[in-house]
Amino acid sequence: MTGTSTPAATAPTATAQAAVLEGIGIGGGSAAGPVARMAPPAAMPPPRTVEPAERPAEAAAARDALAWVAADLTERAAATKGDASEVLSAQSMMAADPALADRAEALVHDGCDAAHALDAAFGAFRASLEAAGGYFAERVADLDDLRDRSVARVLGLPMPGLPDPGHPHILVAQDLAPADTALLDPANVSALVTERGGPTSHTAILAKILGLPAVVGCADAALLTDGRTVLVDGTAGTVVTDPAPDAVTQAAAREEQRRRDAARFSGPGRTADGHAVKLLVNLGALHELPAAAAADSEGVGLFRTEFLYLDRDTAPTAEEQTDAYRAVFAAFAGRRVVVRTLDAGADKPLPFVTAADEQNPALGVRGLRTADRDPRLLETQLGAIAAAADNSGAEVWVMAPMVSVPSEAAAFAERVRAHGLRTAGAMVEVPAAALRADRLVQTCDFLSVGTNDLAQYAFAADRTLGSLAEFLDPWQPALLELVRKAAQAGAGHGRPVGVCGEAAADPLLALVLVGLGVTSLSAAPSCLGDVRASLAGHSLDDCRRLAAVALDAPDATAARAAVREASAVREAPETP
Repeated sequence: MTGTSTPAATAPTATAQAAVLEGIGIGGGSAAGPVARMAPPAAMPPPRTVEPAERPAEAAAARDALAWVAADLTERAAATKGDASEVLSAQSMMAADPALADRAEALVHDGCDAAHALDAAFGAFRASLEAAGGYFAERVADLDDLRDRSVARVLGLPMPGLPDPGHPHILVAQDLAPADTALLDPANVSALVTERGGPTSHTAILAKILGLPAVVGCADAALLTDGRTVLVDGTAGTVVTDPAPDAVTQAAAREEQRRRDAARFSGPGRTADGHAVKLLVNLGALHELPAAAAADSEGVGLFRTEFLYLDRDTAPTAEEQTDAYRAVFAAFAGRRVVVRTLDAGADKPLPFVTAADEQNPALGVRGLRTADRDPRLLETQLGAIAAAADNSGAEVWVMAPMVSVPSEAAAFAERVRAHGLRTAGAMVEVPAAALRADRLVQTCDFLSVGTNDLAQYAFAADRTLGSLAEFLDPWQPALLELVRKAAQAGAGHGRPVGVCGEAAADPLLALVLVGLGVTSLSAAPSCLGDVRASLAGHSLDDCRRLAAVALDAPDATAARAAVREASAVREAPETP
């Protein structure tokens, strides 16, 4: 179970005692240092009734607070670039939504003070997003942050946000809001610890991008106070409070060794006995392209094309798509690029694709199913991919998201080949696809396992709900069993089977995946060095043995611990 601690994990006393707090480990390595907590939201004063004569001024104060927050975020967006700028711009647009200001003003005219009017207005929007689920539910943390900023502004109090103790520290928070993490400086923040969140949360994604160790879903992090020394292990998913000096020294030595190992190996991924495992990068937007192309990888294992479609009222033209795909293929000339066709619906709704009346979008028309509603979307996209691939020098593969049955894979492969593209695959994100993978691989050229959605559907656990994060842990034996079925089906028909979900970024879990029969791993560029070194230190037989250990475990926590204990501890072989 996540968010628990050993018996020693109690509130601090006058005599500090080491305790181990447990959560979900994200990112490799470890770091020790003093805690610095996120500044808490402003405390709400008691509500007061606003007299009619005061209401125009109070309503103006609420509107001004929202406008100030929107302008501040816009200014911060202009001072950053890439993902950070996009995140801040999106938050600015949310704060500037006229419907939000109108709701707050209406509450003021009903007699509510500005601070409580803002709180209630955001609360109503929050409830709507939570009810919608998927992508919308993931924006709840954004709304909470905007509420806290707006309330602080109207009360004349300091903004909540990142601490600045003036020295490197371990950042601890209930959760991390995008507006803050977009400006996080890894030179000052050594590790991240959050009480909420799961393996696919914003914090988890940020940790991997920055290469920081992190532990999320650690409920007992609420016990940590400013200045208290902790040792964060992103591999084990633990936070040791008041660690002994020897423990810190040993952890630092292990971290240095980890970094040396990651730097020692380069080129194609392979086990200690030479078994090839392709190491690929994930790519989600064009601004990520320079770093992705510069990474030591064999190509792109997951090129998410949704960035071309989001925040638009109409679909991108064939020309727009062709230009974007051509830039990616040119950057990866001589290497593989696996393009995932549009994965709209559920957590990525599009006004020109997604029906507004779906009762349960996560189980509705999403992924490949959107092609049945509007076949032109897929045909246009495949045509653009084919045009961009022509004479690009890249080895272009195309795969469909959210495939459920073999007939869908067969129909998709036929459409791909009709456009002159030779390699067509299917994503395994639905348990039915994993269970019938032996039939899927008879109709397409490869499979790619998306462990994030596969876990969500296998465990009936919303990936945006932090309280269910334990079920989304990629170490869950039931999830690994589904991966094994897909990998065995691929091996039986000579088809490659990759993993492009969060599981592929874990150096220890990578060994298990290879032991299950996975042939490629696709992750954030910063994760590949550790994965490559981990593979180089273990033979294929080692990997198979560790896979058996993981499958035999009762739960994710036990699987991770058992594999760590069973993994061979020896010096990785010298590079050839």
